[in-house]
Amino acid sequence: MNASKRRAIYETLQSLNPHPTTELEYSTPFELLIAVMLSAQATDVSVNKAMRKMFPVANTPRQIVALGEEGVTEYIKTIGLYRTKAKNVVATCRILLDRYDGEVPADREALEGLPGVGRKTANVVLNTAFGQPTIAVDTHIFRVANRTGLAPGKDVRAVEAALEKFTPKEFLQDAHHWLILHGRYVCKARRPECWHCAIEPLCEFRPKTPPPNE
Repeated sequence: MNASKRRAIYETLQSLNPHPTTELEYSTPFELLIAVMLSAQATDVSVNKAMRKMFPVANTPRQIVALGEEGVTEYIKTIGLYRTKAKNVVATCRILLDRYDGEVPADREALEGLPGVGRKTANVVLNTAFGQPTIAVDTHIFRVANRTGLAPGKDVRAVEAALEKFTPKEFLQDAHHWLILHGRYVCKARRPECWHCAIEPLCEFRPKTPPPNE
């Protein structure tokens, strides 16, 4: 795919959604960090539902440490891998209190040093909470990048590197959210909905999926 097509794809996504953001509900960088940690192998809907109950009770590192693993578990037991996640959340909160005065660090190395926080989670927090032009490649973005030809790669790191290399600078901040939402609602895994896709004329995927009634 050439540079003009890539630019046209981003311009189209921007015209449809000028100010994209995460579907996770949060009000502070800390709430976002916890929500993203819990969202691994879970839906944003399920995380939001659980956090609407937990955050009014505990939405700071100190409050969550006070809840303890069992207390956190009670709020997140509807989410996959909840026991491991509860352990990581409490451990992360202890580190935030001990090393960072209870604040979420705006630094990749520091974030990836927290229990349960990998590169993808760190990228989401850096991008969404701190406005850094990072791209967290999840299953949706990996699929869209490869299927469209926008930034092909054999693994998530390769796709991330390709997106960072080929995405025009002015679109880097929002590229993550545009691509994840496009993959979630239009360029779906089993049946991409090409018939109402705004970037279909620019996409290299073949053959295009016909409308359901054809």
